[in-house]
Amino acid sequence: MHDRSPTDLLPASHEEELEESRPHRPPPGLALDPPEEPPPEHPPEIPLDRLDADAVRVIARLRHMRHRAYFVGGCVRDLLLGAKPKDFDVATDAHPGEVRAIFRNCRLIGRRFRLAHVYFRGGKVIEVATFRKNPVDVGEDVPDTDDLLITRDNVFGTAEEDAVRRDFTVNGLFYDVATGEVIDYVGGREDLEARRIATIGDPEIRMREDPVRLLRAVRFAARLGFIIAPDTFEAMRRHASELARCAPARVLEEIFKILRCGGSARAFELLRASGALPVILPALAAALESWDTTGRRAFFAHLAALDRLVRSGEEVSDAVLLGAIVMHLGGPAAGPSPLEPASVDATPEEGAPAHGGHDAAAALLDSLVQSARLPRKIAERTRLALHALRMFRDPPKKRRRRGRGVAGQSYYEDALQLLQISVAATGEGQEVLERWRATSGAHPAPAPAREQPEPRRRGPERTREPRRAHAPAAAASVEIPVQAQETATEEIPFVEVAAGGEAPETPRPGTEATSAAAGDGARRRRRRRGGRRRRRRGAGEGAPAEQP
Repeated sequence: MHDRSPTDLLPASHEEELEESRPHRPPPGLALDPPEEPPPEHPPEIPLDRLDADAVRVIARLRHMRHRAYFVGGCVRDLLLGAKPKDFDVATDAHPGEVRAIFRNCRLIGRRFRLAHVYFRGGKVIEVATFRKNPVDVGEDVPDTDDLLITRDNVFGTAEEDAVRRDFTVNGLFYDVATGEVIDYVGGREDLEARRIATIGDPEIRMREDPVRLLRAVRFAARLGFIIAPDTFEAMRRHASELARCAPARVLEEIFKILRCGGSARAFELLRASGALPVILPALAAALESWDTTGRRAFFAHLAALDRLVRSGEEVSDAVLLGAIVMHLGGPAAGPSPLEPASVDATPEEGAPAHGGHDAAAALLDSLVQSARLPRKIAERTRLALHALRMFRDPPKKRRRRGRGVAGQSYYEDALQLLQISVAATGEGQEVLERWRATSGAHPAPAPAREQPEPRRRGPERTREPRRAHAPAAAASVEIPVQAQETATEEIPFVEVAAGGEAPETPRPGTEATSAAAGDGARRRRRRRGGRRRRRRGAGEGAPAEQP
């Protein structure tokens, strides 16, 4: 076999001669880029040291295999704003299967939106997406022109088509590492400089295609401190009710992202103003409308305290995020105090919270479990943290008794963070916080137990027949059955043998007595098997098992 350089392209007739170590070579028709780019004549718009080294390697490998590859989306936006991106996403003209063939440390995910995840040491994942185009523009017949909801998004296209199909202009920017230039097909640089969130194209169509974009617009505006373009916001208000048509898991994911973005206070104001809050969290929306100005201010003050906690870099669990918005439900119009002492029946004597109290908060958590697929483990941990929070103002005697049962629980740190949020929002309870922090040091939380896999389900348990009891050696006499041929009208005779005497002689093989004994044993075995089958059938139908 002839040696070839890595950048050679073989004709189609020679594809069978490719080395086994190079199974990822693309077909000749996919060679769109030259293997090398001339060095840029001007300094790059984004310095190389601000880019993720592993993501740069992914782009270099794709370009080495003659594919286009750029940084795209939020990482380009954040880099141009001077911020550190959370993720570095890559867009390429290589199809998902080709990306998987190029990278051995790759896995394909998603159905509606097929993506490739390239894995590196330390758990780092670089997301690689193929250029796509809007499926509505493919030329296929649309059954209902009033329904533009996108249910599949695996129609591949060019870089420009991929930029046009994205949601907002500030997310439609590409960065070419080879040339050091930002590629803007949608006017994202202008909106970025104006600090404005605007849709790409007609906002009415964009919101109807995917109503979750409404929640994304709120999150970006709150996190970046941007304004929302007037026409975009009006489209959000008109189509907020269509959020009910979206997958509940996607809506719940966006709610958690909003709470964790560091700007949840402003985000919930935008959700109220756009009409989206009654659709995604109806119980919370009703409570906000029933509270007076003081109660609403207290609620948003707690969200602002949550934002400061998130921006400080402290890890915040999902239970704390939910607790920050549901801790006020079920109280008076002015907003309940989370430091209100626990009721007598709120906690048993050993310190574990009971199931009473905060019915409105529990109802909201239950609705999220049923409709939005919130994991029950998160809902239960939130409920436990809220009940522990209410115990922090107990009288000293109750506090000592109950603290021993709560301080070592896994949800105790969540309750402490909720207390920290409340203290930061109200300015009250600092002494309580310090006291319970000291208790936390004296009672460290146990390490989380490893989840055991559920045992395999088997059929009905077989009941073993009791063994025949053996007579003691000191018995006066022992009854031993005489092996005789069994007939329908003749009982099996028994012979009594005195203790210490000799048993009857064992029949020799081949004799009539031996044949009768073998037949008798076979009949007994068949009867036992039949009894077991009847018991199994009875247990399977829910009826009590038949006794042998």
